Amino acid sequence: QVQLVESGGGVVQSGGSLRLSCAASVRTSSPYTLGWFRQAPGKERKFVAVISWSGSYSSYADFVKGRFAISRDNVKNTVYLQMNSLKPEDTAVYYCAADLGGSGRYTMPSGYSYWGQGTQVTVSS
Repeated sequence: QVQLVESGGGVVQSGGSLRLSCAASVRTSSPYTLGWFRQAPGKERKFVAVISWSGSYSSYADFVKGRFAISRDNVKNTVYLQMNSLKPEDTAVYYCAADLGGSGRYTMPSGYSYWGQGTQVTVSS
């Protein structure tokens, strides 16, 4: 039902910015929630941000509050993650995910049914 393709990752210096995009190919007319997660080598996948269908609700992990911003364009079926003031500890593979079932478990990987392939973000010190 849903295919997700992330882009926009790369290498950036500490303090720099990147904008990730996730294009969704969706075969449903139902609203769906979109989230961003990240996974560093040898670590668990962690919640980063989530945005509702309308965009009226969003939530962030504490470690990115004030630095990252999530947004979506439902005409383009795309969700964005603007990342500012990047730190070396932000280095990870970033994944977007879609929840079509209204799981409510927005901060947990198990709350999402569809995942992109991930895009690498590397922040050098």
